[in-house]
Amino acid sequence: MTDTIRFDVDSDGIALLTIDLPNASMNVFNAQLIEDLDACIDKVLADDAIKGAVITSGKPAFLAGADLNMLGDQAGAKQTPEEAFESAFRLNKILRKMETGDKNRKVLAKEGTKPFAAAVNGLALGGGFELVLACHYRVISDTPKMQLGFPEVQVGLLPGAGGTQRLPRLTGIQAAAQAITTGKPYNGQIALGMGIIQELVPADQVIAKAKEWVMKNPSALAPWDKKGFKYPGGAGAMHPGSVQTFVGANAMAQKQTQHNYPAVQAILSCFFEGGVVDFDTAIRIESKYFMTLLANPVAGNMIRSLFINKQAVEKGSLRPAGVERKKVKRLGMLGAGLMGAGVAYVSAKVGMEVVLLDRDAASAEKGKDYSRKLVEKGVSRGKVSKEKGEALLERITTTSDYADLKDCDLIIEAVFEADDIKKSVTEATEAVIGKDIVFASNTSTLPISGLAKNFTRPHQFIGIHFFSPVDKMPLVEIIMGEKTDDATLALALDYVSQIKKTPIVVNDSRGFYTSRCFGTYVAEGYAMVQEGVKPALIENAGKMAGMPVGPLAVGDEVALDLSYKVGMATRKALGDKYVSSPADGFIEKMVVELERFGRKNGKGNYTYPTDGSKKHLWPGLSDHFPVAAEQPTVDEVKSRFMVRQAVEAARCFEEGVLIDASSGDIGAIFGWGFAPFTGGPFSFIDTMGVAEFVAEADRLAQAYGVRFTPPQLLRDMAAAGESFYPKGNTRGRMAKAA
Repeated sequence: MTDTIRFDVDSDGIALLTIDLPNASMNVFNAQLIEDLDACIDKVLADDAIKGAVITSGKPAFLAGADLNMLGDQAGAKQTPEEAFESAFRLNKILRKMETGDKNRKVLAKEGTKPFAAAVNGLALGGGFELVLACHYRVISDTPKMQLGFPEVQVGLLPGAGGTQRLPRLTGIQAAAQAITTGKPYNGQIALGMGIIQELVPADQVIAKAKEWVMKNPSALAPWDKKGFKYPGGAGAMHPGSVQTFVGANAMAQKQTQHNYPAVQAILSCFFEGGVVDFDTAIRIESKYFMTLLANPVAGNMIRSLFINKQAVEKGSLRPAGVERKKVKRLGMLGAGLMGAGVAYVSAKVGMEVVLLDRDAASAEKGKDYSRKLVEKGVSRGKVSKEKGEALLERITTTSDYADLKDCDLIIEAVFEADDIKKSVTEATEAVIGKDIVFASNTSTLPISGLAKNFTRPHQFIGIHFFSPVDKMPLVEIIMGEKTDDATLALALDYVSQIKKTPIVVNDSRGFYTSRCFGTYVAEGYAMVQEGVKPALIENAGKMAGMPVGPLAVGDEVALDLSYKVGMATRKALGDKYVSSPADGFIEKMVVELERFGRKNGKGNYTYPTDGSKKHLWPGLSDHFPVAAEQPTVDEVKSRFMVRQAVEAARCFEEGVLIDASSGDIGAIFGWGFAPFTGGPFSFIDTMGVAEFVAEADRLAQAYGVRFTPPQLLRDMAAAGESFYPKGNTRGRMAKAA
């Protein structure tokens, strides 16, 4: 018995190693489990009375990879290259000892070693899957939720305990490359069909079947340790077919990653280099690449932002202490347009009753059609049963009568972005709801404190800003008004948790955080068109910088006329304080003069052929905005996009709109798609170095305008040698105004 593994030997001499981390809902490879696994393997190998072992889990899942906090610490640790390698190689070495009995190749080939079988009762990912593959025999439970896979690429890493060597030797290089470079897991049936596992049985039989195999096999040998081993189909790394695979995989990988994700290249290198040497050398090559990636800031930034901090906010790190947790049972949704319809769907999907209200019954029913289409799609694909789909739709009640809102626990408004319309629906709603019911606005631009003036209880007024399409976008931006209280914030966070979204909490301002910063990316693209930069260069450089799409394409999706209306409303609200943008003239000409509104009317920065063929940049752009004779470099355009967004994020931090750096990074990546490999704008600034960032921003300000001028906060941080993420602080710097 160890701290993390129960060790039991039955009357047949078979050891059962049950992984069960104390005080944890999920098994993960932390430092203690690695130590304990090493000790248990030694015990099995050293005791002559033990014939073999079965490894299973004491929790519903088997083992979900490595503890990301541990990896984050390793990424920031100061080590010699030798120490870093030994640390990276540790688990690889342990699993290889289990696989070989710590015997040399000649003895192993002749004698074999004690058999180890995996009895996998739930998902096994990352290091958990590597442990499974290192066992000589693999039995998994036949459950719909079974997942076997390597998600490491999603945090800038590769499988570091033999995964890049064992999987291709089981499935072939091409199939393994597809799985490991995308992080897509296998289900049980596919794993069985590909020969990754040997048995797929009911959950209550996995241990018995694994023990049965151990009893029948007094010695075992991994396929790659047998003399004359060949890759499936004989297609090793030097096989002509594999060479073609590597050529194609490299090209496709770089097209997808734009050379921003070094893990993909490292994975393919592991496949090739490991495929031309013996297995023991191959896993050392893998650990070398793992060590290199771990030292790269891409991995550290992605681990911190995409997993550690994301999981923290999803578990309630932003929730006020001492406030009772509540559950929304009945939601009032005002506005059945695209956003309101999406909110109604995700709320009904988790069991809430939803009252979907619009100006008339037909409009409300049209909003419910959004849910009907998603349910039909889910049923047709077998993702949801017809009964569950019908039950979801029954939970959505459409109406045009405000009286139907009287029993709701929470109200969310998503009507047209106009002050007078929002005022009207807010007052009509307050007249019928209870005196302690929270009212939330889904506005993306209008200040919450201003909207709260339409509600007699401003302390119970808050912003809950969704992103479109609601059913797919993971982020929800919660905006505190000047008078919003903690109980209201807590309820908003509880609701977001119910619908399984990721929240950030920000303070009030026009455009808040995400809309305000996202707009700078699009606006910078428009400014470049005005300057005469080639539209194709603008679009390609945006994607090469790591953004999901170019600024002109996303501007069409948002709608140029909406940008124009928001700009006019902002100008009216700010009066003399309004600061004009180089993009203003572009938007005005496109909307007012040319009536090009974007995808919505089939005419924008792109042309949308009516025959359904692929959209393309509108050739007329160069007629109305002549292309300059001298064009900037790709790196210059990329820098303008990245620095402009990061400067605006820093301004939000300085003004206290943001509460902390981690919320800024999470919101940027999941809200508007800021280059994930950077870890977000604040991680981007830290990685560049605050002083270096300030110098680049000043250079761009001198060349293109004051919008690039860094805030005083960054100058002060640069002078003091500070960063947004001091060592050991994953949440990052807190805003002074918070």
